[in-house]
Amino acid sequence: MRIGLHVSAAGGADKTIERAKELKCETFQFFSRSPQGGPAPVLTKEIISRFQTGLKKADLVDPIIHTPYFINLCSTNERIKKGSIKIIREELERATKLGVPFVVTHLAASKDLDQITALHEVARGIKKILTGYKGSATLLLENAAGAGTVIGSTFEELAVLMKAAPNKKKVGVCIDTCHLFASGYDIRDAKTVQKTLKKFDRIIGKKYLRYIHANDSRTGLGEKKDRHEHVGEGYIGIAGFKALLRHPMLQDIPITLETNHDGKHITDLKKLKSYRP
Repeated sequence: MRIGLHVSAAGGADKTIERAKELKCETFQFFSRSPQGGPAPVLTKEIISRFQTGLKKADLVDPIIHTPYFINLCSTNERIKKGSIKIIREELERATKLGVPFVVTHLAASKDLDQITALHEVARGIKKILTGYKGSATLLLENAAGAGTVIGSTFEELAVLMKAAPNKKKVGVCIDTCHLFASGYDIRDAKTVQKTLKKFDRIIGKKYLRYIHANDSRTGLGEKKDRHEHVGEGYIGIAGFKALLRHPMLQDIPITLETNHDGKHITDLKKLKSYRP
């Protein structure tokens, strides 16, 4: 189990290595392009070489690229929907060039569509993204917090989307603990963690759980609000994170924190490392 943080890629993807090292990360997450939009910066041969060499020297493993925030695979605006498909595919190709094994993405908010129609629209988008894809990076679908009309807040919805992938080896799930808790899955102690992970295994399959975003929740169980909090300062609590990090099913799963970089994120990282068995 490797644990790390989200780090800035300002100045180039290769700059993430030194930042991750300075923060004492064992793995890390980054944006390969602006999360707000715009063209992706060119990955030159020099940047790719420095990234790959630095990764090996620093003993950093399983880095992950996060797609931009505006992704919406069921938008009724064709420009947004087609753009989302294009960008996710581009990020998979960029990850392959860098040697990054995972790309994680938010999925969609249905807004103008009923939930079932929206879910199947997202499934079609995932199929388009992965059809003909020959790269090495795996696409990870991130669970949502359940606010409004978001897609992917239940294991059942994620299972439908997983089935749409033409190549099951190129798709998996990234569980965000804050989103999980906010959408109604209790993980506050060993008993509830066991129950929730057993349910995930039954509905989706434990082999598809490939990454974890470790964030406490500022709001209560099932309140359907995406509000990250520092580890132990939210409603999940220390007991919940200790149970998660010590669960046998998660021992080979990389973890990154997405808590606010206000100084406490360093303490969050130290806490999670100390909770390992």
